[in-house]
Amino acid sequence: MTFPDPSQLTIDTLPDQLALPRWSRPARRALLDVTIRPPGSKSLTNRALLLAALASGESTINHPLIEADDAQRMLAAIEQLGAKVERLDNAVKITGTGGKLVVDPANPVINLNNAGTATRFLAAAALLADSPLTITGNERMQQRPIQELGDLLESLGATVEYLGTLGCPPIKITPPADLTAIPSQIQIKPTQSSQFISALMLIAPFLPNGLTITQKQGITSASYVRMTIELLDHLGVHTKHSGDLAVVRIDPGLDGFVLDIEPDASGATYWWAAGALLPDATIRVQGISLDESQQGDARFPQLLEQMGCRLITKGDTLACRGSVNINPIMCDMRDMPDAVMSLAVVACFAKGTTIIRGVKTLRVKECDRIAALKAEFGKIGVVVADNLNGDEDALSITPPTLTPQSWGTLQSGPPIIFDTYDDHRMAMSLSLLALRLPNIVIDDPACVAKTYPTYYQHLGRVYDPNGHI
Repeated sequence: MTFPDPSQLTIDTLPDQLALPRWSRPARRALLDVTIRPPGSKSLTNRALLLAALASGESTINHPLIEADDAQRMLAAIEQLGAKVERLDNAVKITGTGGKLVVDPANPVINLNNAGTATRFLAAAALLADSPLTITGNERMQQRPIQELGDLLESLGATVEYLGTLGCPPIKITPPADLTAIPSQIQIKPTQSSQFISALMLIAPFLPNGLTITQKQGITSASYVRMTIELLDHLGVHTKHSGDLAVVRIDPGLDGFVLDIEPDASGATYWWAAGALLPDATIRVQGISLDESQQGDARFPQLLEQMGCRLITKGDTLACRGSVNINPIMCDMRDMPDAVMSLAVVACFAKGTTIIRGVKTLRVKECDRIAALKAEFGKIGVVVADNLNGDEDALSITPPTLTPQSWGTLQSGPPIIFDTYDDHRMAMSLSLLALRLPNIVIDDPACVAKTYPTYYQHLGRVYDPNGHI
């Protein structure tokens, strides 16, 4: 099976279907030890881009994820709404609008394709627009629910219309005529996505009266809400909050800023998971600290440690050294839902059933990831069960009774073609199966452009640090 030269694996040159060889260590080669620095955090980049677009003055964001499709959509949108954007090497400079987005009456529609984060953040920011704004996306985006955010915007004085399916984009938001009349307090019940809450927090510094958000019945993916608060604090916004985040107060005011974006922890989970699957390799992730990172997914290595991996820290790098015997675990991943896919791949090779809680939000991502896991893992005999004992927030992963070493039927059988559902995380996680299994083919591999355009180049370094397969 031929694997293209990783140095040539750009998004434009990827084939429609990418065949991956099973990883092997040549007998005479020393232990593989490679260091990978993922691109900038998508979550932090999108938050910073919106804040810079709304701030007064000029902001510089270093090491952002500007090459990914999601970020490109956000950049184009804030430019369309009046911010000035200058793209630099490893940085972007943005001159903000001073808290008021400018909508062109001749072009009041923003198409964000499948960028869910940008869709939710900009829908909330439409509260600050000078006229009605319509936000839409691709076919999948027009199926993803946004009514909970729409209802919150209506409670703050906006008029919200759904131009297609009720509760989904396209969504038209007409801002209130007088921002000073917007309530300074809002009470929120648990939402499907923490991004609805973060979206309100991001616009709060630009509301004349600020905003106090009360969530006494619980918070979805609290780590992402905490990330938003910590970013606002870091940029000088005055915030207060209870320890459990049930009450958060954000005062008005934000000027231009300079910010360094750390590597994407969600992207890092693939390399930590790869290390867990390869006892004969050390794959280090550079630039993310377990203790200091604002990203919830930075705690992912601790779950791998429970599965029998050894964590290796050297300077600003962290590696997970795998074990021949991977332990099944029970864990709660509500604070790192994007890492569920990475853990699920490792669980395919555990000595028993792994149970993961905190997964209900996976049904409304770029695809229904629970249904997708069931279908794709089923192709290699791994059973995924959801709604455990009637709990929609839990699933289990049970490998076949055969040991991974005895999955020899895959070697002589036809290629296993994994569908990716136009979902970047499906493509990246499923590609890791080739580290243990033969005959793996990834359909539509280029969908990783959404957040990690250089993913396959980095995967090539796992096969060989010099970039040769």
